[in-house]
Order: sequence, then C-alpha cells, then structure tokens
Amino acid sequence: MSQGNFTRNFSPAWFASVMGTAILATTSMFYASLLPFLRYVAVFLWLFNTALFVALLFFWVMRWIRYPQNAIKDLSHPVNSQFYPTMPIGFIVLAGNFLQIGKAYLAPSTIFAIASTFWVLGSLLTLVFAFLLPYFIFSHDYIKIEHINPSWFIPPVALIILPLIGSQIFHGWPPSWQGSIIVFNYICWASGFFLYLLLSVIALYRLILHEPLLPQLLPTIWINIGPIGAGVMTFLVMAKTSAPLIQVPVAAMNMFCLIFWGYGIWWVIISIIMTIHYIKSIKLPYAMSWWAFTFPLGAYVGSCYMLFEVYKLAALNWIGFVLYWLLFFFWSITLVNTIIHLFRGDFLASPQPAKGPQ
Repeated sequence: MSQGNFTRNFSPAWFASVMGTAILATTSMFYASLLPFLRYVAVFLWLFNTALFVALLFFWVMRWIRYPQNAIKDLSHPVNSQFYPTMPIGFIVLAGNFLQIGKAYLAPSTIFAIASTFWVLGSLLTLVFAFLLPYFIFSHDYIKIEHINPSWFIPPVALIILPLIGSQIFHGWPPSWQGSIIVFNYICWASGFFLYLLLSVIALYRLILHEPLLPQLLPTIWINIGPIGAGVMTFLVMAKTSAPLIQVPVAAMNMFCLIFWGYGIWWVIISIIMTIHYIKSIKLPYAMSWWAFTFPLGAYVGSCYMLFEVYKLAALNWIGFVLYWLLFFFWSITLVNTIIHLFRGDFLASPQPAKGPQ
C-alpha cells in the first residue's frame, strides 16, 4: 500500500494499537515483581509505543490536511466515529508510561513536563469528542440498532482514564489549580462511568434481541471489560491521591472498586466464550478491531494488580497474572497479523462496513 493510499484510508482505530501496547507495558512493569525480566519488556514496549504513536499521529494529521472529506466521513459514521477518541487516549496512556516506566531513565522535571503536556492535550481532545460524537448521534436520524456495539464504550473510557493521570500529576501544579483539577477528575470519571452504565443497557438489548455482531466486530465485545478495569484503576488512584486534600471515604471507595472488579470477571468469561464460539462456528477474520482484544483486557489486568496492592489477597494477584499472559498472547497475535496485512495492503480501513449518513 502506498503512503498516499494509507493516509487516505487511515483508520481512527489505529490508535487502539497504542492503547494496547501501552497497557501491556504498564502491566509488564507491574508483574516484574514476579518475573524481573518483564521490566525489560516494559521498557522496550514503552520506547516502541512512543515511536508508534508519533508515526500514527503524523498520518492522522496528514489525513485531515490532505483528505479531510475522508476524515469527516469517518467522524460522522455511527461505528467508525467511536474509534476517534483512541487518539487522545493515546496521549493519556503514554503519559502513564512515562510516569511509571520513564521515571527510572529521565529527570523528574522532564517526566512531569511530558506527562502534563500529554495530559492537557489528551484532555482537550477527549472533551471535544465527548460532546461532538453525541451531537452527531443526537442530531441525525441514520442511527440503527445494528450500529450499536461495545465500541460505543470508547468515548466513556476516554473520560474515565483522564483522572488516572490527572490524579498523579496535580500535586506538581500550582496550589491554586489543584482543587480545580480534583473537581475536573471527578467530573470526568463520573461522566464516563454513568455513560458506560447507560450504554451497556442499550448494547445488551442489541445483543439479546437483534442479530449477532458481525465477525469483524466480535473483538469489540472485550471492550465491555475496558470501563470496568480502567474505572477501577482510576478510582483507586483518585481515592489515594485526593485524600490528603479533601475528605474522601478511601475504604468505601476501595470496596466499591472490588465489587465493580468482580462484575468484570463475568465479562471476561463471556468474552472468552463468545470468541471461541466465533472461531469454531462462524469466523473471525482479521480487522483493526482485533486491537480491542488488548487494552480492555489489559486495563482489567491492571485493576487486578492494583486491588492486590490494596487488599493483599493472593487470588487477585494470580488472576491478574494469568490474564496478563492471555493479554500478551492477544497482543502478539494481533501485532503479527497487523504487520502482515499492512504489508499486503488488504486490511479494511474501517472496522465496520455499516453505512453512515448518505
């Protein structure tokens, strides 16, 4: 595929690869406590992912410059548009990698500057899509029930993970800003959480009473785990970091996270069952949506580890460690298939062929 064709057909779902790689780097660093060599895996993934993000950002910007009609068409598409927030999420998850992994190699002031810049850019773009995408959906009549799928959870996930970084860096901001950042963190988390709850009802209705997901959209069923894992990770960090400044019931917030995490186990199992069902009984062709196998599961793995750090329950640690290797498998097979299809030039630019507005 030529550079021109790649730019013109550049899918917003490409940044899901940045999300998946970032969370694998994060969880690799977590479980380096069990297998020390995973620390080197984490460092490699962090560096690789930073380069990947820069390259993808170049094509994302060039598409808007050279082929704005194609970018706008995806932005108004009922399914493809839901992948646009993966780009600002890329800023957020990379900020997390710099804070967690980069601190051993860069000066604290450099880490803070990079993480703060990425967080601000990610926040601004996330807020744009948080209101722009619902505007398109609410103001048009081309949305059909078959367009509904778990990829619609991506915009809420973007809101949920913003406070994950905001809660780690606000102490470095001027004191006059810190209270506002805390309020902003809670607004974002609450908005993403309740939007996820409401959208999950619609998504379940679609799965139960309408035709099954198309094979190229089956991986999005794993996105059901994303808001749970990301929500738990973020809420735990918010409770810990904001407690010194405002009175928050840390123990109650931690217990809520454990309960919310428990709900995620059901989605992990049903996602595995449905994936096996499609592989054996239907088909599971490669699509960019395969990256949905990675970040949601990785966020859930991260929530296992962080809850273990709070409660010191061995079961939490071992569940997370087992799922980490499933994540590693998914990431590896998806990366290999992405590279193969990239060089062939035969992968679909869009995760979903459903028609948008005419």
